[in-house]
Amino acid sequence: MVPVPNVTRADATAALRNPLAYIAARWTPDPRTVRRAALAALVMSVVIVVTGGAVRLTGSGLGCPTWPKCTEDSLTNTHEMGMHGVIEFGNRMLTYVLCAAVGWAIIAARSEKPWRRDLTRLGWAQFWVVMGNAILGGIVVLVGLNPYTVAAHFLLSTALIAVATLMWQRTREGSGAPRPLVGKSVQQLVWFLVAATVLLIAVGTVVTGAGPHAGDSSDVPRMPVDWEAVSKLHAVLAWIVVTLTFALWFVLKAVDAPRGPLARTRDLFIVLLCQGAVGYIQYFTDLPELLVGAHMLGSCLVWIATLRVLLSLRERPVGDPDVRVPSSADQLASASS
Repeated sequence: MVPVPNVTRADATAALRNPLAYIAARWTPDPRTVRRAALAALVMSVVIVVTGGAVRLTGSGLGCPTWPKCTEDSLTNTHEMGMHGVIEFGNRMLTYVLCAAVGWAIIAARSEKPWRRDLTRLGWAQFWVVMGNAILGGIVVLVGLNPYTVAAHFLLSTALIAVATLMWQRTREGSGAPRPLVGKSVQQLVWFLVAATVLLIAVGTVVTGAGPHAGDSSDVPRMPVDWEAVSKLHAVLAWIVVTLTFALWFVLKAVDAPRGPLARTRDLFIVLLCQGAVGYIQYFTDLPELLVGAHMLGSCLVWIATLRVLLSLRERPVGDPDVRVPSSADQLASASS
């Protein structure tokens, strides 16, 4: 029979005062566990974008017509609300799953030995972005799916994916100062690529805001722009990103760059080609919902692949003289202080 640990009043007080430090004093996760926690947060940040797209594409954006409750009298959806209510409320519940994934990433990062403050801060940054986007999502409902708030909601989700990608990458690196693997000119080319990708995604939100999938069957206002013209601008920007990616691959080959940047650039090129194919097919087939949803997933993957190219341009050594391994006494003192 396993004895039950004796939890003293001091332990309980320490756990209430600083639960993260209390857990860290008693648990040291394997580095693989920390990486998996960061990856889970990244995956959920993509899932929440795709399910949010499903809410819009099924016309369920006002399935729960108010916020934070689903109706004026019910916290959850009711039978009378039908499938639209189920879809919208289900997406809201997924926010809690996302919070749990981010919370796991924060706890794992805080408990790792040695404690890396950069990982913990990135975890908390994700948490606050999620909270801000949840409030913005409520505003989207309260203003009747205003297309500008919908666009802002998606862009903030894109920022969340950026932070989650950075944290996942940092768990796979050391804690030392970054060392560049390529020259200044190549770094500048990649930053041009990142800027073009950001502009591509931003214009994509305008295409969505002016397009036919408003998110509800009622008369939802759209952005007052020519949808055809904005779609063509979006396609031009996509070709610019593809061209920059191909140029980067050629330059990396010419300067005999390390394998990492070359592999990440190849991955981005493949994702861009698949995303472009989906984009053209959906355009010429009058925007079927399934393909639009696939295009939203592709947007997330393009953004992640672009960031991975940027992050592959440097390496970080494992050791860092500024990082101290806390002893058990230090951890317990921190937990009880």
